[in-house]
Amino acid sequence: MAQEIERKFLVTGDYKKLISKETKIVQGFLSTVPERTVRVRIKGDKGFLTIKGIGNKSGASRYEWEKEISVEDAKDLMAICEPGVIDKTRFIVTANDGLFFEVDEFYGENEGLTVAEIELPSEETTFEKPSWLGKEVTGDVRFYNSMLMKNPFKDWE
Repeated sequence: MAQEIERKFLVTGDYKKLISKETKIVQGFLSTVPERTVRVRIKGDKGFLTIKGIGNKSGASRYEWEKEISVEDAKDLMAICEPGVIDKTRFIVTANDGLFFEVDEFYGENEGLTVAEIELPSEETTFEKPSWLGKEVTGDVRFYNSMLMKNPFKDWE
């Protein structure tokens, strides 16, 4: 079973001079029940269908299955997604030991939110936390993309 292990942080400092790659992402959700979210994503010039399971107790690990699909199929599936869309740019910032951060800068109803994730080989893996990372929000469901679609950042107090 494919397992995704990642930690998530708010971004509070300047990371932009460290960017090695950037990609535009638009995504919707066919299902947002916590036990199995089903995401349709157009990432750059590729389409993807992803199924994620419910997170473990720490919120850092969960089942993930992803397959590349055509952009045309992704656009067709987006038409039947639940209401709302996630619109963001993903920036890649290299960390230590071959790891990297995916920094997502959100637009639209989530404008003003910037979150960084680091995917790890195990929950015990340590990494150097750069100065531009803020509070850790791993496991805080408000920051899941499927929840940002339902309860966008602009509506938070």
